[in-house]
Amino acid sequence: MVKLAGNCSDSSPVKITVTSSGGSRSMGLTSPMPRHSVSNNPNSPLSAGENRRASSGGGAAGSRYLSLSKDSTDEFVAYTVHIPQTPDNRILSDSVTSSRLSSGKSRKINGHNPSEVFIKDAIFTGGFNSATKAHVRKSSDSGDPPLAAAAKSKHICGMEGCDEKITGNYKNRCECGLVICSDCYLDCVGNCDGHCPGCKEPYKEYNHGETDDEAPPSEEKDQANPLPSWSREAKLEKNFSLVQSFKNTNHDFDHNRWLFETKGTYGYGNALWPKEGGGAERYENPPDFSDRRNRPLTRKIGISAAIISPYRLLMIIRLGVLGCFLAWRIMHPNREAVWLWMMSIVCEIWFAFSWILDQLPKLCPVKRVTNLSVLKERFESSEPNLRNPKKLSDLPGIDVFVSTADAEKEPPLVTANTILSILAVDYPVEKVACYLSDDGGSLVTFEALAEAASFARTWVPFCRKHNIEPRNPEAYFAQKRDPLKNKVKLDFVRDRRRVKREYDEFKVRINALPESIRRRSDAYNAQTELRAKKKQLELGGNPSEPIKVPKATWMADGSHWHGAWASAEDGHSRSDHEGIIQIMLVPATPEPLFGNEADNENLIDTTDVDIRLPMLVYLSREKRRAFDHNKKAGAMNALVRASAIMSNGAFILNLDCDHYIYNSLALREGMCFMLDRGGDKICFVQFPQRFEGIDTNDRYANHNTVFFDVSMRAFDGLQGPMYVGTGCIFRRIALYGFSPPRATEHHGWFGRNKIRKLLRRSKDQKTEQQDDDELLVPINGNQYEDDDLARASLAKQFGNSTSLIDSIAVAEFGGRLLHELRGKGCLGRPAGSLAVQREPLDAAALAEAVSVVTCFYEDKTEWGKRVGWIYGSVTEDVVTGYRMHNRGWRSVYCVTKRDAFRGTAPINLTDRLNQVLRWATGSVEIFFSRNNALFASPRMKFLQRVAYFNVGIYPFTSIFLLVYCVLPALSLFSGKFIVQTLDVTFLVFLLAITVTLCLLAVLEIKWSGITLHDWWRNEQFWLIGGTSAHPAAVIQGLLKVIAGIDISFTLTSKSSAPDDGEDEFAELYEFRWTTLMVPPITIIMFNVIAIGVAASRTVYSPFPQWSKLLGGVFFSFWVLSHLYPFAKGLMGRKGKIPTIVYLWSGLICIVISLLTVYVYPPSGSQGSIRFLQIP
Repeated sequence: MVKLAGNCSDSSPVKITVTSSGGSRSMGLTSPMPRHSVSNNPNSPLSAGENRRASSGGGAAGSRYLSLSKDSTDEFVAYTVHIPQTPDNRILSDSVTSSRLSSGKSRKINGHNPSEVFIKDAIFTGGFNSATKAHVRKSSDSGDPPLAAAAKSKHICGMEGCDEKITGNYKNRCECGLVICSDCYLDCVGNCDGHCPGCKEPYKEYNHGETDDEAPPSEEKDQANPLPSWSREAKLEKNFSLVQSFKNTNHDFDHNRWLFETKGTYGYGNALWPKEGGGAERYENPPDFSDRRNRPLTRKIGISAAIISPYRLLMIIRLGVLGCFLAWRIMHPNREAVWLWMMSIVCEIWFAFSWILDQLPKLCPVKRVTNLSVLKERFESSEPNLRNPKKLSDLPGIDVFVSTADAEKEPPLVTANTILSILAVDYPVEKVACYLSDDGGSLVTFEALAEAASFARTWVPFCRKHNIEPRNPEAYFAQKRDPLKNKVKLDFVRDRRRVKREYDEFKVRINALPESIRRRSDAYNAQTELRAKKKQLELGGNPSEPIKVPKATWMADGSHWHGAWASAEDGHSRSDHEGIIQIMLVPATPEPLFGNEADNENLIDTTDVDIRLPMLVYLSREKRRAFDHNKKAGAMNALVRASAIMSNGAFILNLDCDHYIYNSLALREGMCFMLDRGGDKICFVQFPQRFEGIDTNDRYANHNTVFFDVSMRAFDGLQGPMYVGTGCIFRRIALYGFSPPRATEHHGWFGRNKIRKLLRRSKDQKTEQQDDDELLVPINGNQYEDDDLARASLAKQFGNSTSLIDSIAVAEFGGRLLHELRGKGCLGRPAGSLAVQREPLDAAALAEAVSVVTCFYEDKTEWGKRVGWIYGSVTEDVVTGYRMHNRGWRSVYCVTKRDAFRGTAPINLTDRLNQVLRWATGSVEIFFSRNNALFASPRMKFLQRVAYFNVGIYPFTSIFLLVYCVLPALSLFSGKFIVQTLDVTFLVFLLAITVTLCLLAVLEIKWSGITLHDWWRNEQFWLIGGTSAHPAAVIQGLLKVIAGIDISFTLTSKSSAPDDGEDEFAELYEFRWTTLMVPPITIIMFNVIAIGVAASRTVYSPFPQWSKLLGGVFFSFWVLSHLYPFAKGLMGRKGKIPTIVYLWSGLICIVISLLTVYVYPPSGSQGSIRFLQIP
């Protein structure tokens, strides 16, 4: 029952009767953290409740929540109700008045929610054997500019244009609280059919026949009727369409939920949609959505038949030629050199097998395009409508993860630029949350992020105002093209000049952070030591006795940094520190906030620019020496858990700290695939990796275009591309290990027999009947709410955080398709159900977030085994993607016209070899694990299995490649060849194999868009890596599998932008010795010496065999031409070969010469070792 109090001295204009309900759990749309409150009245429903499962964060046990009742004992509690803005009831302030528990009166702190100010200016820490604490920062920014709050007095008529004072005893005639005078009330009764001008509801005194109870909405008809109450009987997917808004600080009551569950709903017959005969309004009927149901967001474009048909035909021809060639080679052995013939045959058979594995997945390459205009029309209405009266965005939320681990190898300026490009992305501001994971716990990274958040207030509005691309300031200001191109605003030059000057100062501050932190810490440590000595003297201690004072790292506000210190003290080192969470930028309000004109505080005019910024969070998970932290995979899983409690975006984008958003529309491009028809089966959208700062010749194939533009496009035609570690948008529930809503199993030969299955947990399905390897999404969203056994199962898999478990259903609902796009038997969501306001964060939510990033949270859970990023491999990205495909999910490859993301790649030879070594070692680990594609489930397509199997087996090709690169030299030394005679048949086969390979390369270039130069560089580095990094990876992988020796890798250094006057490619010419260079150097020297020996022997021989010489020299030149970039890298700048290369070359030459003389002694030596005498 709702009672209105017109003349109330209390601050709340509304009195609400509340009673105890059936114990339903309150859950927000974006943040599932229950908001608990305490009441001093033991009989109050605020204090009554059952003790549910406690959260790991040490938060309060779940109290019972309130629901409205009409026939219970009355108890009056004062609340402040926020009435949503209507055309006739315009609210001038976006801030929300919070009711204080102690006094019941509202208050503000500089126009901000007190809880919001608290969480923004406090660092939350916690961890193993330590309580979660909130450390208030003494010096912090003021945050968003205060908003002016203005409203008419309750003693003045609220009708627009009427300022009459209300005299006498006023009676509030409508539940919405709109105060109008008697004359205006009579006009409304006489001219508006008795409807309130504020909420458009009929006055109860005027219309007694209308009832408050209405039927719950039907999911099939998708009508915007008043929503059902929040009870156990109501389906969760319907409850999620409730509007969530800012709550009061004591979290007793959700005002908008009450408003929407009573007569204050927007919908047909209410504020914007009048009922039939309700007067002439702007909109007479609900909009017709049928005209856009069949407009797809994406299109799949096949390769032209004129290209793909010859391509497939050539594959068949080359396969036949290879078969005939190998058969001929086996039937025609070389009797004079059986050992040489045998080695060559084995290697050639393996190469043919490897080529088949690589070529089969390329049978069905595809291209895809998106339609962003349809996405905007469908999810961002330009006019208010039935489902979206406030014109809010209906797009799902996206959480962006950026990971960094070492502030020295990954410069903070690079990370800050990546963060700025994310904050300026073209996506609804309130739907984006950016998280930076600092696995090193560095104060430099923390303060660099704070500087980036401050500079973003200038940079982001500048990008939006002038449509700047790219939105990475370093990349934008370093462009060599004309900055005035396509710019039409007159103040662009002035704004650009001011922002450029501000960015230069920003760079100086970032680059000076390490030194400034060191000097600050030294000063504070000196003061601490002086105070300690003074205290020692006061206590009568010996002044000569040394005092041990920890050398702490100090923050700018004069407090200890909670992460890693430069002195690496116990509890403050990179591998031993507390968990830290700091909100740099609070979540944005859902409605645009425009700036001011340019003045001393505002560099540019932003009167017509939305100045809101996305949510920005710094996170450093807890680390202790006794725990295995699983490197990057563990850090990403910590981000998944914390973000589920703080923002809970239905989708996740992960980026490396050096990969920034180059195309501001990249997130929208990815959402086109996720939200289109059939998109609920897509687990992730992978974007190609593009790199900057690479030499024009691309000496070491750093662009890797053959993989990203040929192989990945081909995989997209199967079950989807594999996950490559960055630039990927995930569906959150797919990361949680759930199966897709429906899948296809492939049985029989090559998977020709297909069985389609609907993978939804039915309402009456029991948990014990569920397969251990199957994690199904419930078909009714509140299935886990009522089933304690199911919740216990989820707690075993996800941990004991009830907030995290509650967030799963919320994330699943946010990722659903619209009703008209859903598949048969699958769930959908109503249009406009996500056009809501994000629930604000409070201290309880942050404390819970700290608890889930502790080092012990994952113990006895499925994190890293089935849930989240998978552990156990240095290439956790490939394994994580494989597990999703193995459950029946599919992925999509999104190649945009303008590159979506750009990053940096190591251009130094040593760094490049170490990078390839890490990838190859991960592949060997995959081959010897349960993630081998040979053990894939029937839900993975046959050709997708072949692609994943090739990922695990390709490093073993290096063994045969090493042997084959040495065979030409052995042939030249021995005077024998792999065939007995160079007859016509052998030459024809060799020519056919070479020509078909070249034609296939030409057609691949044609349909993929790469260049011949890219293809040739890829072939060269395939041999360089196959003779250096890949053999080492095989050895390391075998040692790990057989002997259990763990593998450790150093972090790849990220290059920062060069200063003026510096060589952009200076690292390309730096020589750094590594043992990986020994095999290629040996092969080069072996072949060069062999050519010299064979040429001299043939020239001075009385019976020269030129055919064998030409055959051996041809294959030796084939090897040397592939190793040319490697040899050029050894020479350094301007041909200055390092001394160590001379030493190794000389040693190898001596060993090869002695072995040659021993094995092939000169004639007349009787097999003894003698000096080689040339006749």
